[in-house]
Amino acid sequence: MSFVVLRRDGVMVILGSSSTAVPAVLYWGSDLGELSDRDLAELRRAAVPAVPHSSVDVPRWFTLAPGGDDAWQGTPALALHRDGSAQYPRWTGTSIDSSEFGCTIDAADPELGIRWSIELSLEVGGSLRVRQHLGNTADSALSVDGVVTLMPLPDTATELLDLTGRHCRERTPQRRRFDLGAVVRASRRGRTGHDSTLVLTAGSEGFGFRDGEVWGAHVAWSGDHLHLAERLPERAGQASAVLGGGELLAPGEVTLGTDQTYSTPWVHFVYSPAGLDGSARSLHRWMRSRPAHPSSARPVVLNVWEGVYFDHDLARLRGIADVAARVGVERFVLDDGWFRHRRDDRAGLGDWQVDEGVWPDGLAPLFDHVRDLGMSPGLWFEPEMINLDSDTARAHPDWLLAAPNRLPLEWRHQHVLDLTRTEVFDYLLSSIDQVLGTQRPDYVKWDHNRDLMLAVDSTGHAAVHDQTAAFYRLLDELRSRHPEVEFESCASGGARIDLEVLEHTDRVWASDTNDPLERQRLQRWTTQLIPPELIGSHVGPRIAHTSGRWSTLQFRCLTALFGHAGLEMDVTELSSEEHEYLTSWTALYKELRGLLHTGDLVRADHPDPSVWVHGVVAADASEAAYAVVRMDTSPEDRTDRVRLPGLNPNTRYRVEFVHALSDPGNGIAPPPWIADGGVLELSGAALARAGVALPVLFPQTGVLLRLTTL
Repeated sequence: MSFVVLRRDGVMVILGSSSTAVPAVLYWGSDLGELSDRDLAELRRAAVPAVPHSSVDVPRWFTLAPGGDDAWQGTPALALHRDGSAQYPRWTGTSIDSSEFGCTIDAADPELGIRWSIELSLEVGGSLRVRQHLGNTADSALSVDGVVTLMPLPDTATELLDLTGRHCRERTPQRRRFDLGAVVRASRRGRTGHDSTLVLTAGSEGFGFRDGEVWGAHVAWSGDHLHLAERLPERAGQASAVLGGGELLAPGEVTLGTDQTYSTPWVHFVYSPAGLDGSARSLHRWMRSRPAHPSSARPVVLNVWEGVYFDHDLARLRGIADVAARVGVERFVLDDGWFRHRRDDRAGLGDWQVDEGVWPDGLAPLFDHVRDLGMSPGLWFEPEMINLDSDTARAHPDWLLAAPNRLPLEWRHQHVLDLTRTEVFDYLLSSIDQVLGTQRPDYVKWDHNRDLMLAVDSTGHAAVHDQTAAFYRLLDELRSRHPEVEFESCASGGARIDLEVLEHTDRVWASDTNDPLERQRLQRWTTQLIPPELIGSHVGPRIAHTSGRWSTLQFRCLTALFGHAGLEMDVTELSSEEHEYLTSWTALYKELRGLLHTGDLVRADHPDPSVWVHGVVAADASEAAYAVVRMDTSPEDRTDRVRLPGLNPNTRYRVEFVHALSDPGNGIAPPPWIADGGVLELSGAALARAGVALPVLFPQTGVLLRLTTL
């Protein structure tokens, strides 16, 4: 075969012939520059491995469809059977259709009646998207037990980093050696999961935010899925190990009839020679290049949930709206409790009609008031769930996602509706469409407050795949009918965050906790996948209802600044001084959001693990904003000078200590440059390599630094 070379934004992928009809991945990494045909041929020759004793008698190659036919003895790309007979395709008739930044490879096994194709697309920023398609051309059914998409890793990838977590403590990093064997992160939750790894990262020894080579994989799918890193004793061509993932399928979940096709989720692969920040930057640039990426300024949000919970009272909510508008809020969201019978979380889910007892004139008296104040209204839904204590469940007990007489355990007093049933899908579409059309919110918070268990339909067929696809279709249909409405993906906080759900929504809710200390970690690692403007980040009450922890308004505001910012409280309970503070904070957010939501994410590898440094630098490095946060106490009596990464080393910057969002510190005296007015001038090189001194900070405090070019 001829070689396929994909080059974009510093990344290169090279495909070449293997020992089978499917191409081998000869290279994935930093751009090697212009390569002639001779260079490519020599590159392939250089990749041919030796043949050791007690091995197949020809060199092993790692192909785009690794399996037994090319002597790959790790996790195979395809797991198939037909009437109990294992299917091991031997591909023939391979064709390649290539373009500047992508290619599609088609192959078939006519004897087994299977066709296969794979798409590769090198995106803006250098991330690589890959998905496979598997078709059945035989007369009998073909069972698809699993399809994973894998890319090779070199022997320099010696460490692994992934994330785990739980409700209100998502995005907890864990790191390990990448030794022989497989590391599999499997999610069987029916949604992405609080414990989702987001990006499974392999890297060179000691890689950090700013240094080291890293290779990452993300499965863009909101149902069951897996991420995989595997290293075998047997080397396959250029591959010392592999990285990838795919949808996790239950037995019998995908069975293809004649001429039917299964398409995998997109798996996003990302390479960076400049650590985790380089990996995040690649993904962020691709996301921002999408035509549907939000382009308008991300408005300051007030969600009333932690202010009123289920206690909906028009006069009180109008009063909250009045204060919200005065402090600079631009979007007012009415959360759970507005629909029939919903006075607590034990009843009402599934009855998507405005509760006439609480809202006799509908939501218009509140929403019109919100609009008159210059804000846009938003509304909460949880369409995929149902309480047994609801009119809908009583009328249609067969609508639950459950096998007959095998009701799953309740979770938050609720069950799951079977969206794969036409009548359920149509009911939800019609009822939500009616609410959106009559109440006219501009924003929908779409929640999903439980994992799926025993997720089978009324015939006993595993249904997570079809349920997930139906969820996407429902969102898409509502968005086509109401293009002016923005949608947020919430799943008891951060349990449905992936790149596919963001193809159907406009932002995510990172977690149900507004505890700013927890939020620092949550946002630090959620931005490894998605940019800050898509992450809802709110200032909660003084005492967080999910942790019981007390925090200052300054620290809560500093934390919420670096996302799609908002408030989640009853603002009428605050003092006039707190109102003034929030007014200045929302004004600063509006001033900075053009930078925060378009610039490059930067995180410093500070030697003190209790000090976290993160910020955003404009794409042209003309301005920047950094937060320096003390997360815990330290054995040292003060913080070392803080280095500010990502700046142009040859440019001089004005550094401003933003007093309004900075803790003054607790030592005898602050550093002189802060005491003398909080302004200094240094080059980008000096700021990145020498750094600046900061006040002595208590845990759970921080400072904001703002930089502009001179």
